[in-house]
Amino acid sequence: MDAFDRFWQWADKPLESLMTLPADLHRAVMELAPEDRRDRGKVNQAAARVDRRL
Repeated sequence: MDAFDRFWQWADKPLESLMTLPADLHRAVMELAPEDRRDRGKVNQAAARVDRRL
């Protein structure tokens, strides 16, 4: 599962779900423009940039 799948699985979860998402992944995706959040390549690139900073 890539970062795109992880983010959208979390974003589409039921409200009562206890599923979490790492804050750095959330931040990286939320920094993208709303239309770019639906682009698998852009989401995965943003997540990769975060991973390289760690």
